[in-house]
Amino acid sequence: MLEIFVVAVIPALIVTAAVSDLMTMTIPNRLVLALVAAFAVAAPLSGMAAGELVSHLGAAFLVLVIGFALFAPGWIGGGDAKLAAAIALWLGFEPLLAWFVSFAMLGGALTLGMLYYRERPLHPALGGVSWLARLHHPKCGVPYGIALSAGTLALWTDTSWFSALS
Repeated sequence: MLEIFVVAVIPALIVTAAVSDLMTMTIPNRLVLALVAAFAVAAPLSGMAAGELVSHLGAAFLVLVIGFALFAPGWIGGGDAKLAAAIALWLGFEPLLAWFVSFAMLGGALTLGMLYYRERPLHPALGGVSWLARLHHPKCGVPYGIALSAGTLALWTDTSWFSALS
C-alpha cells in the first residue's frame, strides 16, 4: 500500500498541481489537502517514528511560515506557499536545502522563459487559447507551482520514502 502512495499518488498529485498552476494560475486547496491526507495515511504505513513525524511536521511549518512571508508582499501566490508546505511535510528536514536550491534554480529558469515568451508577439493561432494568452500578458504572474513540482520530482526518488520501500 505504501508503494502506491510513494510511486503513484504523490507524483500524480504533484504533477496535477503543476498543470493546474500552468493552466489556471491556481493550485486548488483540495490538491494540497490531498497531499496532507496522503501523508497522514502513509506515515503510519511506513512505520515512521514519533520523532521523525515531528520533524516532518516542523519542516512543513517552517516552509509554511517562509511561504506566507513571501506571499505577504506578493512575491509568490498563496497556493504556492501551501503547496510548498505540503511537499515539505513529505520531505522532512533532510532534503530541504537541496529541494530549495532545486526549485529556486528551476523557478529562475521558468521566470526567464516567461519573460522571453512575453517579449515575443503571441502567434495569432495561439491567441484563442485562453491560458496561453493569459500567460503571455505582462501582468500575469509566474506559475511557480511548476518549479516547486519539478524540483520535488527531481529529488523524489532520493528521499527516505524510497528507502522505506526496500
